[in-house]
Amino acid sequence: MSEDNGMSRGLILGFLTGTIVGSMLGLLYAPKSGRELRGELRDKSDDFLGEAEDYIEQARGKANSLINDGKKKSEKLIAEAKEKVDTLLAEAEQILEEAKGKTKDYVETHKGKLGKEGDKLKSAIKAGVETYKTEKEA
Repeated sequence: MSEDNGMSRGLILGFLTGTIVGSMLGLLYAPKSGRELRGELRDKSDDFLGEAEDYIEQARGKANSLINDGKKKSEKLIAEAKEKVDTLLAEAEQILEEAKGKTKDYVETHKGKLGKEGDKLKSAIKAGVETYKTEKEA
């Protein structure tokens, strides 16, 4: 928006400079009387100022339109991004739940195997201890 202000100020400054330079040249080369020439210059400068004001109003309208379009587009992008994030979060939660379920199943399966192997090991140790005691007594 500051670019638009700088551009419109530059345009106004250009119009005013052109008006002043044109007025001076007109005074120097005018075959008319001073009063007539000043009247024409005043009319022309009023016309130029009116055109500059119209241009500024058009520029403001376009700037406001661009700003509103930009806001709408950014709101749309934000909404789309939020939707994608929500989708990704839902997928991540689903993957996490599946991983928890698989891990639980794996642990339960191997826990039973470990229990059986532990029982076998205990039986083997008991048998070894009993054999040792029997051998020691004999």
